[in-house]
Amino acid sequence: MARRNKHSLEEIREMVLDAAETIIINEGYSALKVRRIAMDIGYTVGSIYMVFANMADLVIHIKANTVDDLNLELQQVPGCAPEHSIAELAKAYLRFAGRNFNRWSMIFVQDTEFPDWYRQKIDRLFSRVETQFAQLAPGCSEQQSRQAARALWSGVHGICTLSLTGEQDASAINDIENDVVLLVESFIGGWTKKSAQG
Repeated sequence: MARRNKHSLEEIREMVLDAAETIIINEGYSALKVRRIAMDIGYTVGSIYMVFANMADLVIHIKANTVDDLNLELQQVPGCAPEHSIAELAKAYLRFAGRNFNRWSMIFVQDTEFPDWYRQKIDRLFSRVETQFAQLAPGCSEQQSRQAARALWSGVHGICTLSLTGEQDASAINDIENDVVLLVESFIGGWTKKSAQG
């Protein structure tokens, strides 16, 4: 069992995050308990509260790590025409959710008020789609592009939530991808036509 004097506070913090994320990945958010984390890393509950203010603080940092990983995934989508780019972003989002189901689904559990720094991470995710919508209809206001991006992404998220169980094979993911692309193409077609009409 580890001794407190063998690790710095920063090392303990990383150990806590790693152990917590492992529990979530393997057993889901409901299995996350501070005593379990302490046991897994060989430290006391008090040691965890030396590096996180409380359980809510720990949870928001786990969510932030997941959002960062999702953001990195979306950054890998190559630049292309806006319509194609939005579809590719949606497929990348779906694939991330399928591979990281327990971590991904935890992002949307709002059991505490989100701090501003966390909201900024979420806004960065949406900004990728908002930028593409702004290119689709340059005459639209920033607010209109933002509203369209968030409306579409709510639909993409809905398909992911309803379709994924966390144990999808490649063929099932491909079928869900087709649903996501159909939604994206239909939404964009309708939105751009409406935007052109004024």
